[in-house]
Amino acid sequence: MFVPPKSPADELWDGPRTGVDGVKEIFAADEAFDNGRFPMFLKDALLSKHVFMDSPVLKPSILSESTAMKMVDFGKSSKWLDYIKSKTQRAVKPLSVLVQELRIIKSENEIDLMKKSGNISAKAFIEAMKWTSPEYTEAQLWAKLDYECRMRGSSILAYVPVVASGPNGLSMHYVRNDMQMRDGDLVLVDCGGEYQSYASDITRTWPVNGKFTEPQKKLYQAVLNVNKACIKLCTEKANISLHGIHSVSTRLMKEELAKIGFKTSTWELERILYPHHVGHYLGLDVHDCHDLDRSRKLKQNMVVTIEPGIYVPFDDRFPREYQGTAIRIEDNCVVGAEEPYVLTATAPKEIVDIEYCCANN
Repeated sequence: MFVPPKSPADELWDGPRTGVDGVKEIFAADEAFDNGRFPMFLKDALLSKHVFMDSPVLKPSILSESTAMKMVDFGKSSKWLDYIKSKTQRAVKPLSVLVQELRIIKSENEIDLMKKSGNISAKAFIEAMKWTSPEYTEAQLWAKLDYECRMRGSSILAYVPVVASGPNGLSMHYVRNDMQMRDGDLVLVDCGGEYQSYASDITRTWPVNGKFTEPQKKLYQAVLNVNKACIKLCTEKANISLHGIHSVSTRLMKEELAKIGFKTSTWELERILYPHHVGHYLGLDVHDCHDLDRSRKLKQNMVVTIEPGIYVPFDDRFPREYQGTAIRIEDNCVVGAEEPYVLTATAPKEIVDIEYCCANN
């Protein structure tokens, strides 16, 4: 590791540094050096037979192309990749994919941290449900979730949350979070804290006034049934991938909607009512291991999200009583050999539990 050296003058203004010796002691680095030596190391490294790195040209990197150009004498080469190709005997190979392969199966220690992360966020959701009222705004609910996560040990929220009341939930990535919440509407909240660098990612949908209407109950139960059925598939024994679970979720969703009066085609379901994937990998990033395809079979100690949703636009192709309603229910699951472990199980999602929680503010 290359790190800034200890410097009393700089630390007076910016706070303490780990320093070269501290990196070995705290982070167990085999070797550590003053970062002033990095340019020479980089130049020598590029002469190696095997170079594994992520190109700063192709994706964002701490080491940008302009920075690299300044650090290394590129001679007549005007481009970073041209220089590397001219100096290395083999093509540059990507590094991040190798690291992601190491990250996708979690250790027991990682799972323990993710249990803590999920539990913190689940408790924050309970407090947020109890507190929600038509007198508050989405921004205030956001602040409540942030406060409750931090007070229980999260360092930050893992991502900018979605706090979408009423028709705002029809936008998948609504993050304005600035509208007044209205009596009779649902609020869809996609939020999670980060604990010891591990993210949680929960979505719950609940009534602003604490009571579901009958149409809201029917649509909510349809999504919940799909959520619970898909969670059961998060096992190595099921021999299925996230893509496979998504296919199951679309079939089940169509069946559930048919029971409550929807006469919708598969195209309308997948393009309008349920346009996103059922889940993704979770870990140090919210969308963890993003270069690894979701077609691989789930293995024990992978951690994934399961998040079916329904978003009914103001369109008379769909039953009027459900129009303008958005519902998503998302849990974080450790893939087990024969049974999944739900990290977010303590966040209420049954209708009776949500209404009980909302009534006890």
